[in-house]
Amino acid sequence: MNRTGHGPAPAWLPGTWAATRLVLLLLVFRVLPFPGADVTTDVSVIYQGWYEVLRHGTFPLDDVAWQYPPAAALAVLSPALLPFLDYPSAFFVLAFLADLVVLALLTHTGRRPGRSPRGAWVWVAGVPLLGPTVYARYDVMVTAVAVAALLAGARHPRLMGALAGFGALLKMWPALLLVGAVRRRAWAAAALTAATLAALFSLVMPGAFAFLAFQRGRGTEVESVGALVFHVARHFGWQGQVLLNYGSVEFLGPHVGLVSSAALALTGAALGWLLLWRLCAARFLPHTLADAAFTAVLLFTVTSRVISPQYLVWLVGLAAVCLCYRSGRMGAPALMVLAATFLTVLEFPGGFLHVVLSDWYGITLLALRNGLLVAAAVAAARRLWRSTAAPAAEPAPVSRAGRARSRASVR
Repeated sequence: MNRTGHGPAPAWLPGTWAATRLVLLLLVFRVLPFPGADVTTDVSVIYQGWYEVLRHGTFPLDDVAWQYPPAAALAVLSPALLPFLDYPSAFFVLAFLADLVVLALLTHTGRRPGRSPRGAWVWVAGVPLLGPTVYARYDVMVTAVAVAALLAGARHPRLMGALAGFGALLKMWPALLLVGAVRRRAWAAAALTAATLAALFSLVMPGAFAFLAFQRGRGTEVESVGALVFHVARHFGWQGQVLLNYGSVEFLGPHVGLVSSAALALTGAALGWLLLWRLCAARFLPHTLADAAFTAVLLFTVTSRVISPQYLVWLVGLAAVCLCYRSGRMGAPALMVLAATFLTVLEFPGGFLHVVLSDWYGITLLALRNGLLVAAAVAAARRLWRSTAAPAAEPAPVSRAGRARSRASVR
């Protein structure tokens, strides 16, 4: 126990982190085998191919798989910072360093009054549950920016806004960090940062916003919540297909457009609920900013047409920030996210063939994983509403005898 009596001593944190991250590095460098498909090809083939295009001053306009905001180019180009390594090796090292930055931020925050080391432990335990995928995507870099933004939010709203605006141009979802921001300075800094960077990219590199057009023809990705409809329907004669489409494995065929439209409608409903919450919220506590961001990203994840495995990195990072606060109320949703992360690595890369074939093992894994994420989103939304928007309970009336005892105790 640590000196405050809350959980294992913080001295265990760096050792546990180092041991688990060594295993992750051995996996992505293929020193140790991992069941399923080789997840590192996204770096060695796709990212490196984009790198060759981006370093010549243009976006990959001929590749519909490029569906990222313009600042994503910085993540793809970042291995140039380590010219003594080949591209994949440099990328893995930078992902490892981003992981380390998150640990340092959470550990530092956990030592402050009213904070807890639980958040750092969530990160230490949650990231390796996703397996080698976490270092083979640039999402851990985006999560580092998001964690820094949330932890800066209470004391430095302008810095929080600037980081959120930058993060939004890396991968859109960090814009949701602003849902719980109460100071206009945070919103203004985010808008200014995003607008400035967008203008710079538009001027310097052609096709900065071509990614928006590449999103239009997307179907329903096989790992999403809506995809469960077609996984089951395939056993009852549905005549659709599973194909690589717009950079991901999707369902294509009858009624896919309807399910995709329903997902977009649910995303709109989630946005509407968040706006309603913001209008009704009357109590903004120290942990509300993190709780609102975690809830918002959960809602948008479960209503999305796509739930890629790396999305769990975002949720683990936000859950870790929530649990940095002793008074936070997101413990149960955070545990659900950790359980969903473990099921995700069983589903991808380990059991992805079962998912593509829609056999009952693959369907069961997806149903459990997606069910946990939906349950976490509902629980988080309920807890956020109760802690900030629901009427506060009135204190119980105190009898004369009770008031007399209270006065006596004060004396």
